[in-house]
Amino acid sequence: MNDIELIKFGQKIKFERIKRNWSQEQLAELSNISIHGISNVETGKTDVKYSNILRLAKAFDMRACDLLDFNL
Repeated sequence: MNDIELIKFGQKIKFERIKRNWSQEQLAELSNISIHGISNVETGKTDVKYSNILRLAKAFDMRACDLLDFNL
């Protein structure tokens, strides 16, 4: 992903997390990604591995392609 896509993806993750009233810690537990990793994803500071996209999608009970749809 390029920098803009990373930021949009992070915004999508944060939007979905807040919509469910979850903390970063709760999402970290559900996705088996560290809290630091969740924070980095939400702020667009790190590239996201496909395996982590799948973990996040599973935690949100969504398809990975829906997480990659950046139209909030």
